[in-house]
Amino acid sequence: MAETKTYAQQQTIKYTKKLNELLKILPSFCTEYFNSLEYSKQPRTRVAYAMDIKGFFEFLICEYPQYANYAVKDFTLADLEKLKGQDISDYLRYVKLYDKEGKEVSNSERAAKRKLCALRRFYAYYYRYEMIGENPTLKVDMPKIHDKAITRLDVNEVAEFLDNVESGNKLSKAQLKRHEKLKTRDLALLTLMLGTGIRVSECVGLDMKDVDFDNDRIKVVRKGGAESFVYFGDEVEEALSAYMEERKELNPKEGHENALFLSSVGKRLCVRSVELLVKKYASTVTTVKHITPHKLRSTYGTNLYQESKDIYLVADVLGHKDVNTTRRHYAEIVDENKRNARNIVHLRRD
Repeated sequence: MAETKTYAQQQTIKYTKKLNELLKILPSFCTEYFNSLEYSKQPRTRVAYAMDIKGFFEFLICEYPQYANYAVKDFTLADLEKLKGQDISDYLRYVKLYDKEGKEVSNSERAAKRKLCALRRFYAYYYRYEMIGENPTLKVDMPKIHDKAITRLDVNEVAEFLDNVESGNKLSKAQLKRHEKLKTRDLALLTLMLGTGIRVSECVGLDMKDVDFDNDRIKVVRKGGAESFVYFGDEVEEALSAYMEERKELNPKEGHENALFLSSVGKRLCVRSVELLVKKYASTVTTVKHITPHKLRSTYGTNLYQESKDIYLVADVLGHKDVNTTRRHYAEIVDENKRNARNIVHLRRD
């Protein structure tokens, strides 16, 4: 019997295949660029870049008469070199809202910025190696990102959220039919996310062997592929232990034997399933806040910072490579703590 691959290995294979399919559509000169990313970017990131580059060529075909008879494969480096800064600006304006196969597609400021970053990196490679003499992407400013307030569950909402996961309170009749069978799993998964701040991709990627009750920790694969240990508290330990007992009695489908969290049909839970799970239970607590798995992560990060006042600890636990990323995410709370600290130091005492 062949050894069952880990979730990370399965994802690598999946996105490598997807990239290979995209390279068949993209111009042949693109292969060299994507080969250069093999050891610096994860397969999923390379696929995202390839999708953005493909989208750029499709924009040119759609909007520029001289390329109307092109297929994406037909573009050359000479075509890239002819483009001006204004063409890149037109592309950024286009991606905000455009029609694709009869459907409206829109992109946020952040999405537009990611697309320009992908295009800049693409152009920079060929410019650096003198395959083109111009880089028009440098003549366009990055889209300005307007910060949004952190959306998170309040302390009382977290308690109600988990209570409803456990009891099924406020679920519809149809939802209650599945709830009894899956409530132990749901409670363990959502308690783990709220109690550790792990990403949804890290959560669904957990195998049974990644749970270490002796040291109260789990081993996760972070963004970028690095492994890290994340520690959990008593409430998480209790919920996980209950589920592990139940998990031992389940019969996973072939290829999913090692997965920690299984679907009702015995397969590893996917990211989309967890998103729907969070949406279902969050709707029993609040209809005003749009709660996603990432918002559960924000909830944990906020609570950890408020309790510890240590931004470096929060960055480390959440797996942020740069503490400035954490500062940006929790700037509102950092400022509040600064305000609260304004009278801590006394210059003259009575």
